[in-house]
Amino acid sequence: MSTRLKLISAKPAQAVEPEAVLEVQGLSKIFRVNQTTLHALENIRFQAGTGELICVLGPSGCGKTTLLKILSGFIPPSAGQITLNGLPVFRPGPDRCVVFQEDALFPWLTVAENIAFGLKGRGFGSRSVRQETERFLSLVNLEAFRDYLPREISGGMKQRVALARVLILNPKVLLMDEPFAALDAQTREEMQTFLLSLWKKLSHTILFVTHDVTEAVTLADRILVMDKNPGRIRHDIAVPLKRPRMRETDAFHHHCKHLYAMLRTEKAE
Repeated sequence: MSTRLKLISAKPAQAVEPEAVLEVQGLSKIFRVNQTTLHALENIRFQAGTGELICVLGPSGCGKTTLLKILSGFIPPSAGQITLNGLPVFRPGPDRCVVFQEDALFPWLTVAENIAFGLKGRGFGSRSVRQETERFLSLVNLEAFRDYLPREISGGMKQRVALARVLILNPKVLLMDEPFAALDAQTREEMQTFLLSLWKKLSHTILFVTHDVTEAVTLADRILVMDKNPGRIRHDIAVPLKRPRMRETDAFHHHCKHLYAMLRTEKAE
C-alpha cells in the first residue's frame, strides 16, 4: 500500500486540492510469455489533479513505462480501472498524448509540418491549422527553424517539436516517458526549465516518468515512488518547494537525500 508523505511542512489550511482529472484504481498488469508469468504492476492507485505535474520515480524494471502505456491506452490492464474526467479509458485518444524518450518525429516533414501533423483530419480548416502551428512554433521558440528537417536541428530542439506536436492537440493529460534521458546534462536542465515554462502557460496535467531523483524534485508537485517485483507505488510524496527550484539550496538537497534513502530501502527489501 502506498503512503502519502510530505517532505517539508503541510500545505496551508486554505489550500485547495486540485480537482481530479485522472483516476487510477486497482490497476494491475500480468504478462504471460512461454508459460512464464510476470507481474509487472500490482494494485496501482492514485489520482492526478487538473494542472498537476506528477513524477513517477523508480528503478528500471519497476513498470513505469508499462504504466504509461496502459494510461495511454496502448495496452490493456489485467485488472483495475482508469477514468478520465469520470469516463473509463479503454483505447488511445487525443485526450492523452505521449512524449517518448526518442522524439519520434517524421524525418521527411519540416518542423512546422511535424507540429501541424496531428491536426490533419480533425476538422480544422487550413487557416486554423496555420494559425495554431504558428502559435506553437512561437511557444517552443522555433519560428526561425520552421522549415528545417529533424536531422538539421539539435536533440533539444527535436524534443521541443515533439512537445509542440502533442500540445497542439490540447490533451487533458500529457504522458512523458523519460523524454530528456538521451540529452546531455546541460540540455536536459534547459529542457526541464522549458517544460516548466510551457506547463505554467498551458496548465496541462502531466505524468512524467523518470529514474532521476534530481529531475523529479526539480519538476514535480508530487512524486510517486515505485518499487518492483511486482511494480507498486510505495510512497506518494508532495514536494512543496517554491518554484523556480534552486538545486544548490539545502531544502532541495534534503528532498533528494530523502528520496535516495527511500529508493535504497525499496531495493534492500
